[in-house]
Amino acid sequence: STRKVGAALLSLLGEKISPQTVSRIAKTLDRGVYAFHRQRISTVFKALILDGIVITRKTGTGSMKRPVLVALGMRYDGKKEIIDFRLAQSESGAEWRTFLTDLYNRGLTECEVICADGGPGLISILPEVYPTIPLQRCWAHKMRNILDKVPKKKQKSVKRGLVKIYTARNLTEAKKYARQWTQTWIDQYPKAVKCLQDDLEELLTCFQFSDTDFRKAIRTTNAIERRFKEVRRRTRPMGVFSNRTSVERILYAVFMYENINLGVYPVFMLTQNT
Repeated sequence: STRKVGAALLSLLGEKISPQTVSRIAKTLDRGVYAFHRQRISTVFKALILDGIVITRKTGTGSMKRPVLVALGMRYDGKKEIIDFRLAQSESGAEWRTFLTDLYNRGLTECEVICADGGPGLISILPEVYPTIPLQRCWAHKMRNILDKVPKKKQKSVKRGLVKIYTARNLTEAKKYARQWTQTWIDQYPKAVKCLQDDLEELLTCFQFSDTDFRKAIRTTNAIERRFKEVRRRTRPMGVFSNRTSVERILYAVFMYENINLGVYPVFMLTQNT
């Protein structure tokens, strides 16, 4: 809000800022958001990581939770960049199609691999927008889904075998460990085993790449989850957002801060003339 921004600037600058100046600053930020959502994507990324975070905002009928769809790119120089985000009504295939098609039309047409969680909406639409790019399913999400089907006292033993699969030296070894794990637990926890087997091929996509550091980086969506952690830290004291514009501003500010820290986006400047 104008009042809160004014109070924040007062503590930083040591002098009171008029509501009109705060409004101009907000409009400058809004122009940055607008340009960010429409900029041409000229960077060629080695990998694309896709995930969503839920944000709560006020509506006329009370507080409402809405997902934010986010795309993070891993560059060939090893740096990671938030490419864009989209406030959506849900994480349905239709919403993901709109988001990904926009990215594609702006220049994000290729990469070597896409990493995503198991959300059915996203998984269903990827072959339509990026039919030739292999999919790496997130091991962190899959592990949670598997362990949910196992009693707590046995989860450590079950998890130990799963870790051996994704940390194997090569695809042959990973498949061997997967067979051993299946044989060990199929009788006791058939649902957990089925959960792994249903997506095993896409869980092992990372073994197509010989670079072990890159393989490790793409086997989970952790890179994007770390950005979400920062979003939650920044937004938790704010409570509920009053409108869509306020959500856009804070997400843009947090993601740009992360990008700037990695040197992948020019610093957004606010001058006395703005």
